[in-house]
Amino acid sequence: MAAARRPSTDPGNAKADRARRVAFDALRRVTGEDAYANLVLPQLLGERGITGRDAAFATELLNGTCRWLGTYDAVLESAAGRPLGTLQPAVVDLLRLGTHQVLAMRVGTHAAVSETVDLAAATVGRRVTGLVNAVLRKVAAHDRDGWLELLGAGRDPFDRLALEHAHPRWVVEAYADLLPADELVAALAADNVSPEVSLVVRPGLADVDELVREAGAEGTGRWSPYAVRGTGNPGDLPLVREGRAGVQDEGSQLVAWGVARPAAAPGWWLDLSAGPGGKAALLTGLAAADGSRVVAGELAPHRAALVAGATRAYPADRRPVVVVADATRPSWRAGSFTRVLADVPCTGLGALRRRPEARWRRDPADVEALHPLQRALLETALDAAAPGGLVAYVTCSPHRRETADVVTETLAGRDDVDVVPFAEVLPELAGASTGAAAAGHPDFLQLWPHRHGTDAMFAAYLRRR
Repeated sequence: MAAARRPSTDPGNAKADRARRVAFDALRRVTGEDAYANLVLPQLLGERGITGRDAAFATELLNGTCRWLGTYDAVLESAAGRPLGTLQPAVVDLLRLGTHQVLAMRVGTHAAVSETVDLAAATVGRRVTGLVNAVLRKVAAHDRDGWLELLGAGRDPFDRLALEHAHPRWVVEAYADLLPADELVAALAADNVSPEVSLVVRPGLADVDELVREAGAEGTGRWSPYAVRGTGNPGDLPLVREGRAGVQDEGSQLVAWGVARPAAAPGWWLDLSAGPGGKAALLTGLAAADGSRVVAGELAPHRAALVAGATRAYPADRRPVVVVADATRPSWRAGSFTRVLADVPCTGLGALRRRPEARWRRDPADVEALHPLQRALLETALDAAAPGGLVAYVTCSPHRRETADVVTETLAGRDDVDVVPFAEVLPELAGASTGAAAAGHPDFLQLWPHRHGTDAMFAAYLRRR
């Protein structure tokens, strides 16, 4: 993984301490309160006025630690000679942060150990500093490759890949079920590379050239005509602050754009699980092209508020009608919509680049628990579509049980639906050379970070007869 710069100040001074302290406080929320690293850290950085290289250091320290947490825990248990469960959780988080500095960042061993010991004294108490010092010095006895070789000895190939690329074994197995053997390592490695900033213009409110100029961007997206490859903090851009542009992965843009492209009559469109609103904002602009409007359904009131915020820049007569509703018990009349997006809840395995801690929070039981809900939401989406209407089943996961299995099992019980091949919906991704066809299901779309530079979004496009 790419190494991060050290703070702009010397180890031991106040600014360096602040960078490490904010990473520690954020990690405590991630591991202790199930917070998301990509949400909690920017909030803390803003509250404490940490910017520039120090903010970059804290970001790499937190994200890298979250990403490699499972591997680092194996290293620490070996170095400590005891299960981590016997240690105070805050001490474990200190050791994880120290291990990332020792094994993966351009921080000298002495600085990494001494700064972590000082942080331990300031946060937990001096009574734990001896333990922290002793364990991290044992960690520093090997570099990361040395630890991987030591801990990987005698493991089977999947266990070694899980250790070497910081993924739970079950995720490695799920990827191996979908990818050629010679792509497995590349797919796992891609999850450990922080993605570039992907911006999107809201159709009818801004154009790509305007956003490129304002963002000082490197260029437009590879696939989506609404995408711009940004740099810096998107919140600093007037177009983003005004709601005329936003932050959205290019894969997310693509699958939503696909809803608008096949022929369908003008009318009402439905985004039945719309929070936090990125896809709804794009659909709102696309719907306006033929006078259509969007209904945005969302179960959670706070997420419905996010949808309203994401679409605030549109004129009042074009904004979506935001409805707080349970899509498994729809409040709309069946057959009411000409286009329907079912972006269903999932494990989020397709966005591990952005939410590095998510891989350690999920297990195969979560996949199976979500499967009935995903099927129910697809049934709702199909019932909501008018005859001739288009339905997109979308999820941010490549796992077979969350993607192709949901669609094929649902369609097996219906005789009123046809599959629209993704190559007809998104011809830019047609052809074997793009590698965009889902494994075993060439009419379904499956994006991958290592192939397409996007999150691993899945989409199946369906039409009511």
